[in-house]
Amino acid sequence: MAHVHFVGAGPGDPDLITLKGYRLLQEAGVVIYAGSLVNPELLKYCSEDCEIYDSASMSLEEIIEAMEKGVKEGKEVVRLQTGDFSIYGSIREQTEEMKKRDLDFTCTPGVSSFLGAASSLGVEYTVPEVSQSVIITRMAGRTPVPSKESIRSYAQHQTSMVIFLSIHSIDQVVRELTKGGYPEETPVAVIYKATWPEEKKVIGTLANIAEKVQEAGITKTALIMVGDFLGQEFYYSKLYDSHFKHGYRDAKED
Repeated sequence: MAHVHFVGAGPGDPDLITLKGYRLLQEAGVVIYAGSLVNPELLKYCSEDCEIYDSASMSLEEIIEAMEKGVKEGKEVVRLQTGDFSIYGSIREQTEEMKKRDLDFTCTPGVSSFLGAASSLGVEYTVPEVSQSVIITRMAGRTPVPSKESIRSYAQHQTSMVIFLSIHSIDQVVRELTKGGYPEETPVAVIYKATWPEEKKVIGTLANIAEKVQEAGITKTALIMVGDFLGQEFYYSKLYDSHFKHGYRDAKED
């Protein structure tokens, strides 16, 4: 029996899809992709006779109907989602519909844009003795955020933070971060369309990032990265320290 395959497309660069995701695209008879966010270059991996749907203008019901129709026709169906669909991917509502209809499905993870953004900058979110935790969140918009998960409440930890789906409210984001506890000199990076050819980077601090973002004309499809992991202070890890013993290496004597 044919399957529905949920596939993470990667952050933008078509080469950053996984090998498994690439093979599934090649074998698919039907592909439903998130046209407003997924790089259309990925569709070049599909066969010439593959049916392709852009879900940007489709409702959930229409997406599910297209999936069910494809499976019943014996075609492998790929639902090509952005980055890694496990973060703001709206996958749960789709997999629940698969279960209701007794349709078999698989999930193939992708590379999230928050990882693509860090790679683009050449930074590490978990710098020893600076930050060992990463908060991934968003501002409330038309989709609400639980009150206990507000950016202001998270800011008190002053750890590494990645904020999705909020660049249009950059002024409000900055206010919430500073009122929550981040100093105004905290480094901030805004990455527009990480790993895409049109990628833009805006670097600043909480004191000036909103003005810089507005000057750059960035209003959507960007991540806000906040924290001292972006700063100049860092410490070497113990993992490769010659004087640090672990299960694979004895400590070096002075």
